[in-house]
Amino acid sequence: MDIKGQASAEYLLLALVFLIIVGTVTVPLIGKSIDSSLDVSDTSDVSASINSITNAVGIVYANGPGAKRTINVYFPASGTLNYNTINKTLEMPVTLSNGTNKIIDSNVPITLNLINSTVSKGNYNVTVTWPVGSGPMTVGLNPS
Repeated sequence: MDIKGQASAEYLLLALVFLIIVGTVTVPLIGKSIDSSLDVSDTSDVSASINSITNAVGIVYANGPGAKRTINVYFPASGTLNYNTINKTLEMPVTLSNGTNKIIDSNVPITLNLINSTVSKGNYNVTVTWPVGSGPMTVGLNPS
């Protein structure tokens, strides 16, 4: 091989080594950032859904007994919507990509009774009703 050919082969080999090093470093980082982005998206969607339900509860509460409101919300993952009687909050755990759970919650002004609180990924019609009398306000979730 002449001098020019050897220099070209060395540059190609050096470029290949550089690409291998960059590839082994950046691919895992890209995977982690994609997982983190999906976690943020899921928690944001669940938070928006729970806040929409909380706002509907607030409107029905403001209108008084006999009021009813139906809204449509999207849940990005399966889970169970819970009512925490101690803190008076609606809560839903979201499983993150690392396997841990993050609880998304929102305060409500009144005691609630949840109906069909287990959800799958998808859209749901949520009906908030406050019956006339002394019964608790009910929140019913039905797939749309």
